[in-house]
Amino acid sequence: MKKWDSDFTLGKVITNEQLNFFNQHGVILFRNFLTGDLVDTYINELKRIEAAWLTAGREKVNGIPLKFGLDEHGHKTIQRFCFSSQFSTPLHQLLQDERLAALTALLYPYEGRIGENEKDGLVINNYINTPNSNFTQMGWHTDSPRDLFLGQKIMPMLNVGIHLDTCLFNNGGLRVLPGTHKQNMLKLLFGKRYFIDNSDDPNEIGFDIQSGDLTVHDGRTWHRVKQSSLTGEASRRRVMYVPIITGKYKPKDEQSKTPFYHKLSARVPK
Repeated sequence: MKKWDSDFTLGKVITNEQLNFFNQHGVILFRNFLTGDLVDTYINELKRIEAAWLTAGREKVNGIPLKFGLDEHGHKTIQRFCFSSQFSTPLHQLLQDERLAALTALLYPYEGRIGENEKDGLVINNYINTPNSNFTQMGWHTDSPRDLFLGQKIMPMLNVGIHLDTCLFNNGGLRVLPGTHKQNMLKLLFGKRYFIDNSDDPNEIGFDIQSGDLTVHDGRTWHRVKQSSLTGEASRRRVMYVPIITGKYKPKDEQSKTPFYHKLSARVPK
């Protein structure tokens, strides 16, 4: 298991160096995408949305189930949000950032778009390591098979993670098998046991991620989220995931059905 560093900065245009790095590895880290003030704004929006949804007893958004757990004080908390930007002006405005639009170049020769109203929209994962948490880690997986469950061929996509909390390498967090975005279909589907396998891999890499950093990984890349070595509030890791997708436009609304793969994920051991 290795740690990678990065000095890339995301501007309004992807540089050739950045493009070549991503094409080779299927993952890239950009430093200081958000200022501290913006991080605080988005965390406050997350808390506001959570309070409203818990009060309303909401369990799904546009057919996508929310994930719940308990914090270190035994209070119910939402651990996976979806379509969050539809409930927040600041989060909606974030998705209009020209720097995010620039990331579509990483999908060349395909034309990409930010899937604000597609897939699961703007997802916010709220990891916390407590005895009653239902979301402390995420096993090895790629993001591609969901296309198969939806009855369509696997299309290129990017998963953009905007990190609201600092998560150093020794404290778990994002782990990636670089280069696996170029694997064949057999390895993509059967290279690991999806979501069940949480074991270390000698070829995986991780990062010292700081609050405000941004990561991008190709949807075909094997990745996981390693459990924190800390517990309670010190272990909290909030990450906003922006899908950049291709293919036919398929928006969702409150009448949308729950995809089958979400029903399966509810049975995955925590």
